Amino acid sequence: MIIKGKISRTLQPIILAAIAGWLPVTLQAATSGGTLHVVTTVAPITNIVRNVGGRYIDVTGVVPEGTDSHTFEPAPTDAKLLSGADLIIVNGLDLELPTVKLANKVKRPDVKIISLGERTITRKQWQYDFSFPKAKGHPNPHLWPNVAYGMRYAEITRDELSKLDPAHADGYAANTKAYLAKLKKLDDATFACVKSIPEKNRKLVTYHDSFAYFAPRYGMQVIAAVQPSDFSEPSPREVMSIIDQLKKVKVPAIFGSEVFPSKVLKQIAHETGSKYIDQLADDELPGKPGAPEHSYIGLMANDMNIMTEALGGAHQCAADVDPTDLPI
Repeated sequence: MIIKGKISRTLQPIILAAIAGWLPVTLQAATSGGTLHVVTTVAPITNIVRNVGGRYIDVTGVVPEGTDSHTFEPAPTDAKLLSGADLIIVNGLDLELPTVKLANKVKRPDVKIISLGERTITRKQWQYDFSFPKAKGHPNPHLWPNVAYGMRYAEITRDELSKLDPAHADGYAANTKAYLAKLKKLDDATFACVKSIPEKNRKLVTYHDSFAYFAPRYGMQVIAAVQPSDFSEPSPREVMSIIDQLKKVKVPAIFGSEVFPSKVLKQIAHETGSKYIDQLADDELPGKPGAPEHSYIGLMANDMNIMTEALGGAHQCAADVDPTDLPI
């Protein structure tokens, strides 16, 4: 084979190595302009990564939507997916331990696992609560409802993709700049939504505590989370304790989700005179795949519309937020 023209000394060993077949697939993709195969976990992270990577990556989420991410066990088919990844991006903070364990067993040696949570906050900022008690050693991992942390997830993803695929660094930077602008509008809308709620009603009672990092940023207070740390139903004694607490505090609504159906939460709402809202979500994107609202932004905007109105705030407060993904 004759190659016309001059080849730099830097590229010569790379080209020869690729021909020989021992160059890591990741570097082959990065130097040839090929598509990177990125594997993620929960849907909000998958969506953030897709917006940053755009047309330069092929991204697949391991955890099916509507599945309890805390108890999810990867299937044998996921091992094949992880073994073929050029980059693996997880939330971290112990959310996906079985998946990370499998990934470490089957991934290629040159492939990195990026834990966004640990790269976003320090150990001192870790939150513990009823669902995630400090005695168990696992912090609350739900950083993404805090949109500022979602923005940081996007920036970390940009930086890692650019390191792996410098040929498309400008593309990743442009995607991230446009996406951060959309997230900034979501963040501003979230502040406005909460501001519209009467101050005495800015209290959250949820089944699963997904809002531990959301509440401090936006001026809300998490009063109680019902689900115990083993992800079972709370005991009768724990239920009575929560009911007694809520009778004193008084909240207009308590929130569950379709992912965590619970008769206990309905009982608590009935006993305390609160409305029971079962439509709040933390990692299941609204609508069907391909729908404009089926995105991380759509998830948070939908949650804010539901939460704000139930607590006495503005109707459809986040209606002006554009939930659509960036064009690929």
